[in-house]
Amino acid sequence: MGTELLAPLDLAFWHLESAAHPMHLGALAVFSPPPGGAPGPDALLGLLGARASAIPRLRMRVRDVLLPVGGAAWFADKDFDVDRHLTRVRLPVEEAAPHDGGFMPAATRLAGELMERPLRRGLPPWEMYLIDGPADGPFAVLVKLHHALADGMRAVAIGAGIFDEIASATARPRSAAPSARPRPVPPRSWMPGPRQVAGLALGRIEDLGRAFGVGASLVRAGRLDPRGAPALRAGSSGTRRLATADLGLETVRRVRRVSGGTGNDVLLTVVAGGLRRWMLERGESLPGDDPRALVPVSRRRPGGAAAATGNRLSAYLLGLPVSEGDPWERLRAVREAMDRNKAAGPLRGAGAVAVLADQLPSLAHRFGAPLAGNAARMLFDVLVTSVPLPRSRLSLAGCPLSALYPMAPLARGQSMAVALTTYGSRVHIGLVADGKALPDLERLARCVEQEAAELLSVVGERQ
Repeated sequence: MGTELLAPLDLAFWHLESAAHPMHLGALAVFSPPPGGAPGPDALLGLLGARASAIPRLRMRVRDVLLPVGGAAWFADKDFDVDRHLTRVRLPVEEAAPHDGGFMPAATRLAGELMERPLRRGLPPWEMYLIDGPADGPFAVLVKLHHALADGMRAVAIGAGIFDEIASATARPRSAAPSARPRPVPPRSWMPGPRQVAGLALGRIEDLGRAFGVGASLVRAGRLDPRGAPALRAGSSGTRRLATADLGLETVRRVRRVSGGTGNDVLLTVVAGGLRRWMLERGESLPGDDPRALVPVSRRRPGGAAAATGNRLSAYLLGLPVSEGDPWERLRAVREAMDRNKAAGPLRGAGAVAVLADQLPSLAHRFGAPLAGNAARMLFDVLVTSVPLPRSRLSLAGCPLSALYPMAPLARGQSMAVALTTYGSRVHIGLVADGKALPDLERLARCVEQEAAELLSVVGERQ
């Protein structure tokens, strides 16, 4: 893999980062030992290192370039050393003991602390941590990838390379014959022809028109005096806290079959209801305006676009109906709002701020990132994103994957982000929050689980 310029949106994520706002995605993968026992930590670290080294994208780092002015590019790291990116962290036996709730509480506490640390910018921007406890018990792998490296879908494609099933499917046998040489391609002039010039000009005009429309929507959607949930817009302390929730996939499907819409509509409704329940348990007044969620949407085309590098994102804005007391009415409100968003399309509306970022020059991202980051609090209160996983069962060194909790970065002015993924028969939810702003994040995770049960009960009454 040679030199590759960072796309405008990737450059925006690279420059949005600060010590208090690291811009990396994360995933906490939890594994169960097989009957014969898991390999030792040295063997696991060696396997992770070998598989990570075989992924070309993980050998690339970012360097500034002269042209375009303010731009940056991916370069192969000639001094790449995978050991710089791998760390083993052993949980104390007393923290991971069964009487303390088992391995997961201790692992999530540690993962939250590790998510606080920005990635080293002079190296390929990723890290993996092997988190283990007592022998023959479960273990976890925390993966951190900078958002400039990949969006959620591409991050899954990269990170999946550590699993047995993906690694074995992509590895080329040593005995395989070399592929045939490609046919020579006739040289083409670097000067575009008249039709190409006309096509490029037309495309640029369409892009600028789309950017103008998104910019106007942003101005209309901005809130100088937002009355959303104050707890979701607390000042940043730079600390991170992680909590996890688990829902039954069949619960989501049963609700969807009765209500219509999509599974994502159901999950967004569960998040809204969980926030309402959490606010009331805290003794807070419900906000005057329903908090806004930014719901990312992939702009990758089906059938191969997921392999493309960089970020291909847009987003929808959604008011989470926490002021509505009836779970069924909350679901109806979410479904109708998402239907309106989909009818308008992912390239229109204020939520398509990523499309606007794609139209800005490199220099604007370098010097305008702090301003853009601070503007996020005027647009939305919380990020809620869904991350797809392969449908097949996954394992590492023969140890089955039991759960995977995705984690999203926090924008300036936001104190919590929610990421969801489906694996096996469960929906796994990762909640990342500012540790000082939301010290009771675990309570919110339980509220989300309780809300899913209540929504299922309401649906059962309507059948």
